[in-house]
Parts: sequence; C-alpha cells; structure tokens
Amino acid sequence: MFIYLLRRLIYVLPVAIGVSLICFLLVHIAPGDPLTAIMPVDATQEQQAAMRSAYGLDKPLPVQYGIWVGKVVTGDLGKSIATGRPVAQEVFGAVKNSMLLAFMASLIAFPIGLTLGFLAGYWRGTAFDRLVTGVAITGVSVPNYWLGIVLVIIFSVQLGWLPAMGAGPGGSGEWVWDLEHLKYLILPSVTLAVVPIGLVARTVRALVGDILTMDFVQALYAKGMRHREVLRHVLWNAAPTALSVMGLQLGYLLGGSILIETVFNWPGSGFLLSNAIFQRDLPLLQGTILVLAMFFVTMNLLVDVAQAAIDPRIKRA
Repeated sequence: MFIYLLRRLIYVLPVAIGVSLICFLLVHIAPGDPLTAIMPVDATQEQQAAMRSAYGLDKPLPVQYGIWVGKVVTGDLGKSIATGRPVAQEVFGAVKNSMLLAFMASLIAFPIGLTLGFLAGYWRGTAFDRLVTGVAITGVSVPNYWLGIVLVIIFSVQLGWLPAMGAGPGGSGEWVWDLEHLKYLILPSVTLAVVPIGLVARTVRALVGDILTMDFVQALYAKGMRHREVLRHVLWNAAPTALSVMGLQLGYLLGGSILIETVFNWPGSGFLLSNAIFQRDLPLLQGTILVLAMFFVTMNLLVDVAQAAIDPRIKRA
C-alpha cells in the first residue's frame, strides 16, 4: 500500500505543474487589459508603465510564470487588482464557504443517491426502478440555476419559510453554527444536491443490477449463504466504482457552482470566481482557479487511495 501511495503522489506532481501552467495561460490569453479597471481614464504613459511594473505585467510570460509559481509555493497568491487585499485571504475565505455548502449538499445527495440506486438495481425492471430512473434523469437534466430560482420563488417569496440570499442575517458572510444561519444553507444545498443524486443513483443502479447477474452471486447462494451476506458482497463489489463517482461529484461540489452561488448570493468560490472574471482581476482569477483545481486533484488522489484500500486488485494493477 505504501508503494502504491508513493506512486500516486509522484503522479500528482506533473499534474499539479500542468494545472498551474494552464491556470496561468488561460487568464493571459483572454482579451482585454486587466489594469484598465483601476487606472484613471487620463493616466499617462508613465503611470501605466509604473502600474504594469508593480504587478509584473511588463515582463515576458515565462518570467511572469516563474515569479508567480515561486510565490505560490510559499503561499503567496499575490494581491487582488480590484481590492488590493491578499488573494489567499479572499480565496480561502470563499473556499471555506464553498466547502460548507458542498459538505451539506453531499450529506443530502450521497445517502439518497446510494439508497435509491441500490433499491432500483435490486428491483430492476419493476415500477420502482422506472420511477427512480425517471427521477434521476430529471434531476440530471433540469438546470440547477433554474431549480434554484423556482425554490426561491416557492419557499422564500410565496411561503416565506426560508431566506432567499446570503449566508447569514443582514448579508453577513461570516458563518456561525446556529439555527438562523442554517436556514440560509437549506435552499442552495438542496439545489446543489439534485445533480449528484441523479448521477449517483443511476451509477449504483447499473452497478448493482449487473453484479446481481454475475456467476459469483449464484455461487454464493449455492453455497447456502444467507441473503443478507450476499447483498453485503454485492455492495462491496460496487463500492470502488460508486466511490469514484462520489469522489468526482464531491470535487465538483467543492469547486462550487458559479450559477448557484450567484442565484443565492452565496459568498463562495464560484461567486468569487464570477466577480474576478467580470472585474478582469487576474491575480484573483489565477488564485481561485488554482486552488479549486488543486482541490480537485487532491480529491482524486484520496479517491484512488480509498479504492485501493477497498479493492486490492487496483493496487496489483
């Protein structure tokens, strides 16, 4: 297991370098000048040159990349062009809010998706299976931002049960674990959980249905094994693939959803990324993309290790 873990860590290094290079290049090839938002309209050539020199934009791209990576490995993601605050402070504050939202959405999505998928796969071909399949396809197909707007109209505007926007009373972005703040988390969490519920349910349903038709299941019954123990073997064989799907979905949830966080005015990474794009804030845009991408890479690494721990065949492969 140690050799497998070491090998996976070595594989992560070139991926991390590639991710950093792509993050750096993507924001530089976009059209427009990031300094036009903060420079006066009547700025002289000397003032523009001084501003470019201050942000390092007067150097060639390879030099800018080397300077940027050198600062990143020390935890310095630069300063926001729009606000002047450290990018790391802005990004990690927003990522903390996105992690909270992703955690609550996964608590809703994964148990429901696993349960519905297992029951649909076990009762494959029945009316319940068709019902779960229809619900899963609908959940995957419905645009989540549209669903969020509908939920706001129903539960906030018409019924007045839940708040529509923000992360706390008075538009506060500071999270506190109390009932008042939890109300602000319900609608965005439910909206964000709809797609993972459908994907997990469809995946587990197909896995369980296929495994139940395999020869080893019939052999277990022939040996006189009890039904409950056979189902435990079925779940154990379905676990690696299901874990992979849930890990990918959790990575997407951690990355946040720009549209959902914008609809609910949730101060997460997606909302921050949206503002950085519109403000053409290169340091903030680079830092946000890099942190989210590295979260995704780390999540894939953890899923690979967990799969290897569950299924020894993965380590031998």
